[in-house]
Amino acid sequence: MRIYTRTGDAGQTSVVGGRVDKDDIRVEAYGTTDEVNAFVGEAMTRMDPEKHADMIRDLTDIQHELFDAGGDLAQAGRKRQYRVTAEMVTRLEEWIDRYESEAPEIQYFILPGGSPLSSALHVCRVLARRAERRVVTLTREQETNEEVRRYLNRLSDLFFTLARAANARNRVGDVRYRRDG
Repeated sequence: MRIYTRTGDAGQTSVVGGRVDKDDIRVEAYGTTDEVNAFVGEAMTRMDPEKHADMIRDLTDIQHELFDAGGDLAQAGRKRQYRVTAEMVTRLEEWIDRYESEAPEIQYFILPGGSPLSSALHVCRVLARRAERRVVTLTREQETNEEVRRYLNRLSDLFFTLARAANARNRVGDVRYRRDG
């Protein structure tokens, strides 16, 4: 199979149900979700296989689910069964609760940083927020799986929690926001 097809040279791409412009909100939504997935992979390269085995396992599942989310978002017109479900959102909430117990109670606003791993997970968090914003726009304009929006919302919360747990595991403090700078 060739990587290049030349079918997108005119500025359009295929989605389930037809072709759309490459800057269509549907393409923006699943493309930004793909960006999140790429940065999750990057964050995982910063993890110690023993110290972060549970995070690696959970993030590997998330990578597959983000791929499924992109597939759900790529459906225009002809529909197949969606893959992202409410149960997946509930599971993210369970993971948030588990990882949150590792970090100290939040007493102040936290800036991205601390350890390199925490910083990478914060990048995942802000990208998930951007993907969520693209999906919000998409759901306002076109039909799509609204569970993807909920999933991305909870996923950004999980990345925040994972970033704090990573700092705690590495015995690095969170970076405290100081209004006076």
